[in-house]
Amino acid sequence: MAPPSFRRMTASNGAAYYEAGQGEPLVLIHGVGMRLDAWAPQIAVLSESHRVIAVDMPGHGESRPLPTGSDLTAFVAWLATVLDALSLKRVNLAGHSMGALISGGAVATFPERIRRVALLNGVHRRDAAAKAAVLARAASIPTTGIDIAGPVSRWFSEDEASLVARELTRKWLSMMDVEAYATAYGAFAAGDETYADRWRDATCPALFLTGADDPNSTPAMAEAMAAKARNGYARIIHGHRHMVNLTAPEEVNRLLLEWLELPEVPA
Repeated sequence: MAPPSFRRMTASNGAAYYEAGQGEPLVLIHGVGMRLDAWAPQIAVLSESHRVIAVDMPGHGESRPLPTGSDLTAFVAWLATVLDALSLKRVNLAGHSMGALISGGAVATFPERIRRVALLNGVHRRDAAAKAAVLARAASIPTTGIDIAGPVSRWFSEDEASLVARELTRKWLSMMDVEAYATAYGAFAAGDETYADRWRDATCPALFLTGADDPNSTPAMAEAMAAKARNGYARIIHGHRHMVNLTAPEEVNRLLLEWLELPEVPA
């Protein structure tokens, strides 16, 4: 799982990105506390047929942070400025976790720029208990700092196969700036309903993929979003949790390649 070797930077908004391959553009957005390196297994395979652009979220990796307290709509607007900076008129867009929320917001806000969208381990209308728990975690970050053990225990099984991915995740979380993490996590915690009613307006092919054992981005959430989107469908990877792109890369890559072959539908 070799990480991308270097990053480029957009001049307009200080977004760090890694680019590989040629062809139809595919933009990848990671989740809270991660960095574009988390897409290494996908970059290696998908860049054989597509121009892949993986981006560090604001305040992650080497990207400039958004103002403290920015909500999900600000992250979606940030993505639009990244597309502008890279002169990307229309793209395929895949996001994981917080990146999935941003991707859903992009489809709702500028659908004419999205060829296809894929949400990996996306959240959708958490129940009351899950909502309270995630909001409590978000509120505690400024005073208690970044919890590393909690996410790792939720995101992974304690199995030998996920050992490398678990250690990488710990490393990436430990590299985060607390203020940037708090802003992103706050947007993630409050953003599960921001664009939840907009899937009925989406026309592009929409893949909703998650792990069968993910306790937070549940199969029921993926299926609910897929049922609302006009050209949506859900895929569930059994035996895996939240970081399916790292723990089940072959299956994720296969499903993404199938998704990238689907006919476009005009917005």
